[in-house]
Amino acid sequence: MEQQRGIGESVKQSIIGTIRGTGEVLNAVTDTVTGSLSTALRGAGNVGQALTGAVSDVARGVIQGTSEVGGDLGAAAKGAVIGTLRGTKEAGGAAIDTIGATVENLVKTTAEVGGDVGSAARQAVEGTLHGAKSIGINAFDAAGAAAGGVVKAVAQTGGDVAKAAKSAVEGAISGAKDIGVDAAEAASAAASGALRAAGDIGGEAVEQVKRAATGMISGVKVVVKEPFRK
Repeated sequence: MEQQRGIGESVKQSIIGTIRGTGEVLNAVTDTVTGSLSTALRGAGNVGQALTGAVSDVARGVIQGTSEVGGDLGAAAKGAVIGTLRGTKEAGGAAIDTIGATVENLVKTTAEVGGDVGSAARQAVEGTLHGAKSIGINAFDAAGAAAGGVVKAVAQTGGDVAKAAKSAVEGAISGAKDIGVDAAEAASAAASGALRAAGDIGGEAVEQVKRAATGMISGVKVVVKEPFRK
């Protein structure tokens, strides 16, 4: 636990220094997170056990550090997901397993520091697709995991889960176009992930998310396969 607290603070301080020095956020965060996480996980006896705590702590450190210097939190969220996926792969961990916890903590911490949650959600999901392509994991599975993390985070902070789910789908569409995969399939995967998370929350969340995250979004028709209706 002590080591995990240490990595979050270390990432935060490194990002503060780099952004102050260069003014650039996306690459600064991507490179810092990749290196820090890879090194920390290689030093851990059991990568699997260390993973969730470490990535959660790194995500919080990224947003806190970027916020402290007035940097773009959306770009920081995007860089953090890409860096987490790369760093985890370098250390031999199961990168797909890190996505939900990473995105959840990025979005939650953005809300805590008063940042734009929609932008963080959108860019975190976009970054998930970029990161997935760069390390060779399934981009659609990754988009679903990321969108689920967005919805969980917003539910915990008392935000608008429907709006957040739509932002996640928009990020999936944008990321899919960037990396050259089917945008409708990525959007459907993200909407499905958001709905699964909404199902865990219960109440009105499923219907709210379904209304917001399907239909025409960013010029793409988003359709979800139906295991969600009770």
